[in-house]
Amino acid sequence: MRRFFVKNILFVVTVNILVKPIWAFFIDRNVQIAVPAASYGTYQALLSLSVIFSTVLDFGISSYNSRTIAQNPNKLPEIFPAMLSARLVLIMLYMLLAYLWGYTLGYRGWELNLLLGVLLIQSLNALVSFIRSNVAALHKFKTDGILSITDRLLMILICGFLLLYPPTARLFNIQWFVIAQIVCYFISAVVGYLILRRIGKVQLRFTFHGPTIFKIIRQSFPYALLIFQMSVYNRADVTIMERILGREGKDQAGIWAAAFRLMDQANMFGLMFATILLPLFGRMLSQKQDVSHIVKLCVNMLLPLSFMVAIAGVFFSGNIMELLYHKSALYSTNFTEYNVVFAWLIASFPAWCLMYVYSTLLTANGSLKTLNLIAFAGVILNLSLNFYLIPSHKAVGGAITSFVTQTSLALAFMVYASRIIKLPFNMKWAFSHIGYLLLILVLATGVVTVFQHMHWLVQLSVFGVICVVLMFVFRFVSVDAIKQLAERKESAQ
Repeated sequence: MRRFFVKNILFVVTVNILVKPIWAFFIDRNVQIAVPAASYGTYQALLSLSVIFSTVLDFGISSYNSRTIAQNPNKLPEIFPAMLSARLVLIMLYMLLAYLWGYTLGYRGWELNLLLGVLLIQSLNALVSFIRSNVAALHKFKTDGILSITDRLLMILICGFLLLYPPTARLFNIQWFVIAQIVCYFISAVVGYLILRRIGKVQLRFTFHGPTIFKIIRQSFPYALLIFQMSVYNRADVTIMERILGREGKDQAGIWAAAFRLMDQANMFGLMFATILLPLFGRMLSQKQDVSHIVKLCVNMLLPLSFMVAIAGVFFSGNIMELLYHKSALYSTNFTEYNVVFAWLIASFPAWCLMYVYSTLLTANGSLKTLNLIAFAGVILNLSLNFYLIPSHKAVGGAITSFVTQTSLALAFMVYASRIIKLPFNMKWAFSHIGYLLLILVLATGVVTVFQHMHWLVQLSVFGVICVVLMFVFRFVSVDAIKQLAERKESAQ
């Protein structure tokens, strides 16, 4: 099982590395530069609003479905029509509620039209996620990995053409960006269904039977409540700053979006782990198998890497932001805020990685009450700090709030998952990670000082090489294990 997990996660990480950074840095970033700052800020605020309401859209069905099918793969053809029907009902409810809330917040005219497009994007994305949850639940992780990049690959082709072809580049606007995403997610949903029909023997049927749909929604409610609370403490900050900071709000939302873009790309590694771990943990726990070795493996793979990324991001935040946004008029007048916001956001990356492992473990175990109580505490903490810090510190206040919230939640998820699942505590293992963090922090200071006359990319490269070598020294990564993985084929699961 260990080798099965590692080979699949390496494949998923590889295909995502080949595609998603291109989308983030060559498409999404250039869109932000190409369109007016206020337009992109509005888009980001509407996107955050749509994410908060995505609880209604998903209602925990993807997580509930993945756990259920992972434990009983043969039930997929039977429950797929009802699950799909419930998803369509929730999509209609989601679009209605989110649109009305946008109107209540004061959005009018083109902003409401843009909101409608963003809601359609989220609806199609949720449909793709539902289809992928079935594929992953069948442990077809490589197929799921391909599906995870299909929409981004299509958007790179379409938006890349629109941004590079001179006649369309001159006219490019945020509405085109939204329409392109709608088209790409629709194609991805169709492709995903055709694949699932082949491997899962499902049929495109609908079962709008009230009691059946209500039963699914009722059983999914704890997952939905969790997703709602997570969306609040992860996304409320940008909507708050866009609404309460007046005319400056849209620019601050744009600054946040620019800094969060890198954080979002870093998070894709943890998210890929969670996508595989939920059905994997679900099946292992249902069969009373020990999951501690998989947990330790994931932490050893994610945490040292996240420490390296976080410290590099903090030390080189100014250089990184200047490299990405030096052509942006907003950056030229707000470069300090860009740098500080990014530094605080990227510093929370290790916490995100821990949450992806331990909160996923609690979800697979069905510990939804514990998860929701922790998430509720996170919502209270996040909203309190946001309303206190954003009026005076603007986007920087939101970034500080994010760091405090994510770190607190990560520790809580780790402690409660260890208690509930009864994971063995290894003091030597824990202190090895702390020691690694302190050591590379000192090394980063030394590298910046010793190589101060060299280009920052040289400094960053030296720091990265040293960190990777130390991962082997601390035995987070084993040379023997890599050799065995390369030499032996995974037995059928």
